[in-house]
Amino acid sequence: MIPIVLSGGSGTRLWPVSRASHPKQFVELLGEPLLARTLKRLAPLGSARVLALADQRALTEKLLRSLGLPASAGLYEPMGRNTAPAVALLCRLLELEGRSDEVVGIFPADHFVRDEAELVAACRLAEACARRGQVVTLGIRPTYPATGYGYIEIEPATYLEGEGHRAHRVRRFCEKPDRATAEGFLEAGGYFWNAGMFVFEARVMAAAFARLMPELWQAFQSLAADLSNLEPIYRGLAPESLDFGIMEHLAEQVSIPCDLGWSDVGSWDEVARLLPAGEHVFRAASAGSVVVPHGAKVYGLIGAPDLIVVDTADALLVMHRDHSQQVKVLLAELKAAGRREAEEHRYEHRPWGSFEILHEAGHFKTKILRVDPGQQLSYQSHRHRSEHWVVVAGHPEVVLDGQVHRLGPGEAIHIPQGARHRIRNPGETPVELVEVQTGSYFGEDDIERYEDDYQRV
Repeated sequence: MIPIVLSGGSGTRLWPVSRASHPKQFVELLGEPLLARTLKRLAPLGSARVLALADQRALTEKLLRSLGLPASAGLYEPMGRNTAPAVALLCRLLELEGRSDEVVGIFPADHFVRDEAELVAACRLAEACARRGQVVTLGIRPTYPATGYGYIEIEPATYLEGEGHRAHRVRRFCEKPDRATAEGFLEAGGYFWNAGMFVFEARVMAAAFARLMPELWQAFQSLAADLSNLEPIYRGLAPESLDFGIMEHLAEQVSIPCDLGWSDVGSWDEVARLLPAGEHVFRAASAGSVVVPHGAKVYGLIGAPDLIVVDTADALLVMHRDHSQQVKVLLAELKAAGRREAEEHRYEHRPWGSFEILHEAGHFKTKILRVDPGQQLSYQSHRHRSEHWVVVAGHPEVVLDGQVHRLGPGEAIHIPQGARHRIRNPGETPVELVEVQTGSYFGEDDIERYEDDYQRV
């Protein structure tokens, strides 16, 4: 099987931790990034590939590198167009590679699975069903009458059995129900949550696109093998989901019911169910309240039951657990007010490492730069600012107008305005520097690159 991880979401319902510049699949919500968890649990199935947005390339490649996976495992859409174009692109690529007979598994990047062995077993049976020409969904056994998920109704008879699971033919897909309908589904049995996990032979799904979404499939027929014309193709596509465009219209498909300890990690209330209590949180008359902390800060709650508190360096969210779906409303207000905090953190990840803004004023700006082992910044200059670097950890090499300066902790170097410069980390531990910028403009667009390891010149 070829596991494909769809990693294009922005996770806006998990603001202020998840933002457009650093979406939830890259956030260490549960000890490590959700995308890293997903790739690790899919490893027994085959060599996974990640389909992400182009503006998430740096984050994706950095995460792949941290897992020892090649950069070639990443594929990039020019812009988000929902799941149907994403899956159609993958099927067409496999067709161009002469691999249409391969079984493909589609998995969201930002979900949580407690029983990973159970997932692998269910996927083994799904692969066997796919080899019989079926399109397979993994159905999650519902634990409460959820109104935020679509449902799959299955036939009672077993289609195929194995790996401790049974596959059943699908009777119908159901849209997200109201509360009464969801309660009826649970009472009736035979209904399962649609978790967005699909398994199929690429040629079978390609035929479904040709039949059910012919305009979309036709658009990809001109795709160049090197993806050089992918952006103009994508600009002409309308966003559409795989569920709506394909799955709801297939006459023949099967589903495998599973108990995986699954969560879509789609709201703060859902995150609250998964988080440990937290050693820095103290409560009095505050049962049911959860804190998502920032650093090692101590939190005290008194007379504040059923609250969710989410703290970050530049934003604090406090809400009742019953209103966690309203984060999008709040976020829309922040965007309308032009607040940077709506989409950007004070830190930013780059291919070479990361930086965090410590202070910003009209006449200066301070940051801390972290350069990963074996990485280097582009060879660059600035028109509107000078920089002063103080090394606080590691032993970087600084190239300044062609001359190499080797520095250690406590040592400093000044970068004049207009000078060509770069930092490289030849060591095996991260390099950290405090940067002080002075000048007339401090935007990230004041960079002229001359050489770059990440094709940004």
